[in-house]
Amino acid sequence: MITITPVATLNAVVTVPGSKSLTQRALIAAALAEGPSQLLGPLASEDTHFTMEALRAMGVVCDDSDPHCWLVQGSGGRIAEPAGDIFLGNNGTATRFLTSVAALGHGRFHITGSKRMAQRPILPLMEALRGWQVAIESDAGTGCPPLTLEAKGLAGGRTILPEGKSSQYLSSLLLVAPYAATPAELEVRGDIFSKPYVEMTLAVMADFGIRVEAAPALNAFRIPQGQYQGGTYAIEGDASGASYFWAAAAITGGQVTVANVPVPSLQGDAKLLPYLARMGCRIEQTGAGITVIGPETLEGIELDMGDMPDVAPTLAVVAAFAEGTTIINNIAHLRIKECDRLSAVVSELRKLGAEVEEEPARMIIHGKQGGSNLHGAVIATYNDHRMAMSFAVAGLRIPGVTISEEQCVVKSFPDFWERFGQMTI
Repeated sequence: MITITPVATLNAVVTVPGSKSLTQRALIAAALAEGPSQLLGPLASEDTHFTMEALRAMGVVCDDSDPHCWLVQGSGGRIAEPAGDIFLGNNGTATRFLTSVAALGHGRFHITGSKRMAQRPILPLMEALRGWQVAIESDAGTGCPPLTLEAKGLAGGRTILPEGKSSQYLSSLLLVAPYAATPAELEVRGDIFSKPYVEMTLAVMADFGIRVEAAPALNAFRIPQGQYQGGTYAIEGDASGASYFWAAAAITGGQVTVANVPVPSLQGDAKLLPYLARMGCRIEQTGAGITVIGPETLEGIELDMGDMPDVAPTLAVVAAFAEGTTIINNIAHLRIKECDRLSAVVSELRKLGAEVEEEPARMIIHGKQGGSNLHGAVIATYNDHRMAMSFAVAGLRIPGVTISEEQCVVKSFPDFWERFGQMTI
């Protein structure tokens, strides 16, 4: 456990690790590319370690001995049959991405993960891969991992992704589609959540040499055959990780600059900044980075976070310190993350004394200025890194906030506690 020490205010400049989302996409593209790649500023974390180890098991040579510059020798799309199971922990992104990568191979691939991963759905991706003639089964028949593939490459042609509730299904299919035996077409049915992550995937593919023809609504794609080309790829600082430091400024009335998240950013989570501005924060962009300056009074707002689910817990914590009601809409997909984040955030905010309502696809937070109704508590993290980091922010204002199982931050931000502590010095 770790107990957070409250501060009177903040005035800090911080940097954050590389984007987890960009690191994992760039790793896949570099692994499938023709020729070597250098990935500059990658995120070294539990999740990206699982991704890299799986790629190594599939025959891709990766060198991460320099934490600032990873070297990946592209396989040209040739995926080897692994000697054993591919274990991916609770890394949902890697499980979805590497399922499609495995489909490019020839032979048996068995993809497993943690107990929670066995509860996280992947059936829509399986059905779309079957449309490209991939033999894939859920071992337990639940539509969740573990998965077994008898791979013989992607046939290509037209397939349908029956739902877009997780953008990771769509990104997974897009990343491997250039290597299909015939030109690939993909249709998505239903609403597409987290569209910025799909746009990020398309941007990474373009940077590695493959340009996809996409409908404006991102519900239909034509992917040309081809190979990614190795090269040098610089990874942005992680906007999701930055959100906790910006939120810290917001609730303390302080000033925090994150030095290495660019504007514009490929990351949809950077769109948290306009919402903080609506709540009363001042946002400044200078050569030093992006600065959030907290107001005397935060104000509740209504907003749609369907495109940025990973920072919804961050904003929910900020909302508990705002005067008035904040309504966070369109977040049903939080329920299939590392934990049921919608219920988890509501439960832990209530422990702090907040008045919160939970509905199937939204939460309603009735805030009091400065969190005057809040008190300390031991926060359960549900082994979810974003729960730990979001609720750490609350402890900067409320005495007695203790985060349990705080080591879960290794999933995306291994030295979070060190950087968080340095901010308050």
